[in-house]
Amino acid sequence: MSPAATQLDLGRTRYIPLRYDSQDSQASALKLILTLMPDWAGGDSCVEFVRFTDGITNTLLKAVNRRPGLSKADIDRHAVLLRAYGSGTAILIDREREAANHELLMRHGLAPELLARFENGMLYRYIPGAVASPQDLGDPAILTAIARRLAEWHARLPCLHGPSIVPPNGNKQNGDDAGFDAAKQELIANAAPGKPFPNLWTTMQKWILALPTDTEEKRQRQALLQREMNEMVEKLSQRRGLGHNGLVFAHCDLLCANVIIHRPERDGDDTTVSFIDYEYATPSPAAFDVANHFAEWAGYDCDYSAVPTVSQRRAFICEYMKTYVALSGESDLDVDEEARRLMDEVDAYRGVPGFYWGIWAAIQAMISDIDFDYATYSESRLGEYWAFKAEEDGSRKAEGREMPLRERTWARSE
Repeated sequence: MSPAATQLDLGRTRYIPLRYDSQDSQASALKLILTLMPDWAGGDSCVEFVRFTDGITNTLLKAVNRRPGLSKADIDRHAVLLRAYGSGTAILIDREREAANHELLMRHGLAPELLARFENGMLYRYIPGAVASPQDLGDPAILTAIARRLAEWHARLPCLHGPSIVPPNGNKQNGDDAGFDAAKQELIANAAPGKPFPNLWTTMQKWILALPTDTEEKRQRQALLQREMNEMVEKLSQRRGLGHNGLVFAHCDLLCANVIIHRPERDGDDTTVSFIDYEYATPSPAAFDVANHFAEWAGYDCDYSAVPTVSQRRAFICEYMKTYVALSGESDLDVDEEARRLMDEVDAYRGVPGFYWGIWAAIQAMISDIDFDYATYSESRLGEYWAFKAEEDGSRKAEGREMPLRERTWARSE
C-alpha cells in the first residue's frame, strides 16, 4: 500500500541564533558558516561564496573551503548551501513545515543533510551535479530520471499533516492586513472538504486571502479568483487519485532549477536526478505535481513552445507509473490503465499550475526585494489558466479566437 499520512514531527536540527543580512552578505554569511564549521577558520582555510541566481524566492549561496591540495570533488563534497528566506515569504511558506519536509526526505535518503537552521534560513549539504536547464527537461534520459524520482517521492513518502503556521493578525503588507482571523483560518482549513490539512487546496486558499484588497479593483480581482478557486475545488479535489485519500507527498515546485542531474560515470548506467528545495512541498494530487512539472518546461520566460507534447507526456507518465507501482506495493494496479488515467488527470490539471503561481507572483510583487518582474509573471501565469478554461468550456472556439500557443503545443501529438 502507498504510505498513509503522518503527523508533523520536527526533529532536533541544530539552531544557530544568527541572521543572514543581504546588506552585509559576505560578513553575515561567513559568521554563519564559521559558527557551523569552526574548523574552517584555520590558517590554511580559504572560504568563498558562490551565489546562485536561478531562484526567485530566496537567496542561495554555496560556501566552499578551498584548502590547498584539495580537488574540486573534495571541495564540493564538503560544501555547504546557505539559503536565506526571501523578504516577507512567511505569508507564502510555512518554514516549520519546510524543515519537517526536509527531515522526512533525509530519513528516506531523498534529501541532503540538513545541518542547521538560523533565524531567517537554513544550512545544508551541497549536492554535486549539474543544475538542469529548461532544455534538459525534454532529454529522454533526463525525462526518464525525473519521472522515476518523482514516482519514488509519491510512492514512498507519507504525507505530513498537522498544524500549519499562518500569519497572525496585525502583520501588515503595504498597509493591507494580511492577518487571518478565526473565520479565515477556518475557510483555509476547510478549502477541500474531507481532505486532511494542509494540502494543495488549503495553500491556494491561504494565498488568495493574502492578496491585497486596498482598492476596489483589487477586491474584485480577489473575488474573481476566489470564485475560480471554488469552482476548481468542486471539479477536481474529490476525484480519484493515487496515494492516501487521493493525496501524495508532492514537491509542487519541480522547475528545472530544482533538478540536479547526475550523469552516469560508466557506460550502461542510467542518468539519475535529485530534487532540491522543499518549501512548497505539501500533500497534493499527483496529477498536480506532474502537471506543474510539465508547466515548468516553459521556464521563467514562459516559452510556451517548449511545453511537452502528448508523446513526451505519455513517455514521462508511463515511466512514472511503472516506478510508482513497483515501489508503492499496490500490485493490483494495472500500469497501462493507471497511466491512461493519469494522462487524463494531468490534462484536467494543466491550467492549475498557472493559477497557483499566478497568485503566488501577485503576492511576491508586493513583498519581494528580489529583482524580478513578478507582476508581469503573474499575468503570464494566470493567462495559462484563462486559456485552459476557454479551451475547456469552448468559449475560445465559439468566439473565433486563435488557440493560444501553449494550448497548441500541449495538443501536439509528436
